Amino acid sequence: MSPKPSCRCGAKAVYFRAYNGESLCAKCFSASIFEKTKKTISKYGMLNFRDSVAVAISGGKDSSSLLYVLNEVMKGHGSKLQALTVDEGINGYRDESVKNAKELAEKLSIPLLVCSYEEFFGFALDDALEQRKDKGISSTSCAVCGPLRRRSIDNAAKALGANVVATAHNLDDVLQTFFINLHSGDTERIKWLSPAYKESSENFKLRRIKPFLEIYEQELAFFAYANNLPFQSESCPYMNEGIRTEIRTYLNKLEQSHPGAKYSTLRTVLQIANGLEGSLPKKEIRTCSKCGSVSTGEVCSVCKTLVQFQ
Repeated sequence: MSPKPSCRCGAKAVYFRAYNGESLCAKCFSASIFEKTKKTISKYGMLNFRDSVAVAISGGKDSSSLLYVLNEVMKGHGSKLQALTVDEGINGYRDESVKNAKELAEKLSIPLLVCSYEEFFGFALDDALEQRKDKGISSTSCAVCGPLRRRSIDNAAKALGANVVATAHNLDDVLQTFFINLHSGDTERIKWLSPAYKESSENFKLRRIKPFLEIYEQELAFFAYANNLPFQSESCPYMNEGIRTEIRTYLNKLEQSHPGAKYSTLRTVLQIANGLEGSLPKKEIRTCSKCGSVSTGEVCSVCKTLVQFQ
């Protein structure tokens, strides 16, 4: 289908959705993102009345959009909304995003907690990654950063008294993560992609939700631009070490040639994840012997990461 010059409301169209042939003006496009987010939250039962929600905001386009959208769609819901930002310690990159996060939170009058790897682990990510060659560590930057970032988000959310953490993982993120785990044979992590996946609340006090699960990354970028949201202009300097970039490129080319392919693939991924949730045996929930955190093994992934740099 070809884009139409006018939106359904009669105004000039500024965005074309190739997967459904819809041309939209900026106002109707933004309204569609709000509506899609509300439907996703309702569809998967992501929020309960009087939840205390902490939005993990990096200062990038996706998380800035998430804070902005949730601030609107949660009005009258009876839930509390706060924000948190984790400074990993990436020189020349994270400073801008932390500034953006503070600016947006202040604009929306939402409390923001800024914390760091230095505070939680005693070192900046840059400093740790510089040691890899000397220590013979083969892990990619994302493999090192991932567990530490998740733990930092959990610690910050607990400090805020939240019982729900909202992250800005979008449709593209979920598909990329699926293929990464598929190639590594990690069926346990594929299971975690299901929005219905819930571990025992007795062990995991924080519930994680992804309200942008069914929204394209490209659409969130346009949403942030259309609503004049401050967001990170630079990409993470470590982003190309793993295979995620190659998978992203492949999926974007597929979508360009076959509009809607990502949506179709997402439905399949969620069916697989739901199927694994019902068929794979649940791993025993244990306590990490080093830090006391919840773990599926004797030592949690964070402690396994930290020990490499000690």
